[in-house]
Amino acid sequence: MTKTPNELTIAEAARALRARELTVRELWSACVAAAEAKNPELNAYLEIFPADDAAIAAAQERIDAEGENAPLLCGIPLAIKDNILIDGRIASAASKMLENYRATYDATVIAKLKEAGALFIGRTNMDEFAMGSSTEHSAFGKTRNPHDQERVPGGSSGGSAAAVAAHLCIAALGTDTGGSIRQPAALCGLTGLKPTYGAVSRSGAIAMGSSLDQIGPLAKTPEDARILFDAIRGVDPLDSTTIPDGLHPAREVPKALRIGVPRALLGDTVSGDVRAAFDASLAQLEAAGHTIVDVELPTSGHALAAYYVIMPAEVSTNLARLDGVRYGHAARGKSLLDDYLLSRTEGFGPETRRRILLGTFVLSSGYIDAYYRKATAARAALRREYERAFERCDVIAFPTTLSPAFKFGEKSDPISMYLEDIFTVTANLTGMPALSTPMGTAERDGKHLPLGIHLTAPHQAERVLFAVADAVAALR
Repeated sequence: MTKTPNELTIAEAARALRARELTVRELWSACVAAAEAKNPELNAYLEIFPADDAAIAAAQERIDAEGENAPLLCGIPLAIKDNILIDGRIASAASKMLENYRATYDATVIAKLKEAGALFIGRTNMDEFAMGSSTEHSAFGKTRNPHDQERVPGGSSGGSAAAVAAHLCIAALGTDTGGSIRQPAALCGLTGLKPTYGAVSRSGAIAMGSSLDQIGPLAKTPEDARILFDAIRGVDPLDSTTIPDGLHPAREVPKALRIGVPRALLGDTVSGDVRAAFDASLAQLEAAGHTIVDVELPTSGHALAAYYVIMPAEVSTNLARLDGVRYGHAARGKSLLDDYLLSRTEGFGPETRRRILLGTFVLSSGYIDAYYRKATAARAALRREYERAFERCDVIAFPTTLSPAFKFGEKSDPISMYLEDIFTVTANLTGMPALSTPMGTAERDGKHLPLGIHLTAPHQAERVLFAVADAVAALR
């Protein structure tokens, strides 16, 4: 069946533009038309931008002049998560606290994409300040999963994932603090990458957990994710945590990959159909000539607990500036204390307030040793454990999620929602790159819902991740 322009991948659209089968204007118009038609029911976008005629014309001229030498992203319409700054555009982080904040500069990743000639469709919905696993915690309404609108798209980059899965753009950027790219990628049937910490600049991304956050791609294929990652990666003088290529030992991509599986950690928590799809994928990879290696990661059982100490502590620190006096929503009471209380109570939603309070508690005198410092010690031990495991394998594989997309309100208990991150937080704690890519479907209420396989690699070994993702894609 012939695809409409908005259904194309980055690679397919780039080929069509260079072959003059399609113009940049036609590609833009197809994506905007789909977005305007479907967004009212999905709420993937918080704002669809008006056409930038100058940028569209410049992209077309560049493709016409440079042909095959033009960047692959030239003329490609992308969606951008609402916590990544675009000069002159609102960036609210889906919060009333920043509802009227308009960016005065471009995030480094946006500057790189503009240099490559990419176009921006709009800003996508998310859990407020990236705190959530379902995109239910947005101040501006929940986003619906295109595969079943009664279910969540995942979070916190659920708006970006839904926009790509519903073909309301060609690809998108999200941010990932504990799985916020990979989990929605799994629930929406996409490939999502959390790069090595420091591989992509965080300058111009509204911070949640500064030692955990990374910007990365949400795309229809591993090839598209690789194209986007290559465009946004690199050292940035505006972000002192960015790292040069080659900082970590190089990992060659072998023809026969060794895939580590920590079976003891899967336990009974994974739903039966997810486990069956995961085991079937491993069996197919083994039949294709790759090796399955059992690995032990005992500290990983404590990763989620460590994450939910470290992350709120950093949230508490990062959001302290949003007090209605220095920055953010300002409400005025009878006293200065009332000003603070009203501004932060009105500006922040319940989940954000919960994490600020938890983070303030674990950093407080008398508790910092009992909680925060123990969590950071566990984090260091976890990293060493993974490094030892990678002496025996090239990647480590899990299911991305415990189950397919759940229904709205099904995880109203915060603890049950936090458990959705159980397989994804380790990559953020260790700083290692991780990727989710589709591995089949599970049936719920008569609908086939996507599932994802989660892959973690050593630092700066994204090429290995893409190779395994390509191998998994070849099985479908």
